[in-house]
Amino acid sequence: MVEVSKREEILRCAQSLIVAGGYNGFSYADISKVVGIRNASIHHHFPSKVDLVVAAVEQQRAAIQAQIEAVENDAPNAMEQLLAYVDYWKRCIEDQSAPFCLAGVLAVELPGLPPEVGIAVKGHFNDLGLWLNRVMTLGVEQGTIQLELEPGVSSQFFQTTIYGAMVMARAYNDPRKFNFVVDAFLARMRVDGRKSKKARVRKST
Repeated sequence: MVEVSKREEILRCAQSLIVAGGYNGFSYADISKVVGIRNASIHHHFPSKVDLVVAAVEQQRAAIQAQIEAVENDAPNAMEQLLAYVDYWKRCIEDQSAPFCLAGVLAVELPGLPPEVGIAVKGHFNDLGLWLNRVMTLGVEQGTIQLELEPGVSSQFFQTTIYGAMVMARAYNDPRKFNFVVDAFLARMRVDGRKSKKARVRKST
């Protein structure tokens, strides 16, 4: 079993506390109680709360980028990639391992956050937006996704749907709300096999 470093313990604890109560919802004293170390030891790893929160966001960004790369390698079908991303959040919300996106919580507080935190949060959404744009463009080319708007705009709508569905699930304390909202959105993007075939026939004539 791999031993988790104190730095990693602090980061994990901070991430959980941010998801639960936002940037202003925790202090180093809260982390000290959970991790079992002195405040001074936390400052050794993260001199300020800004340093800690930026590191927490950047760690999540890196983890999501790794997941996206794995999905792209495992599923060349664009719709399957979207479903894998959605299924990840369904599991996290269902088992409460990550009931809300860390960057999503901080985005709500963005006007009152330190600039360094804001830059990291915006970076997360830029990463996600670029991937969604890429996968939706691929889906249109493959004929596996149908869009009512061009991929760049559709990717923004998809992000809005995902995070809005998270809010609904949290507001009602019901993971099924997330599933219902996101599944309804995905249904509009699915390509009916028969319609797709007819479309290709018309294009070729």
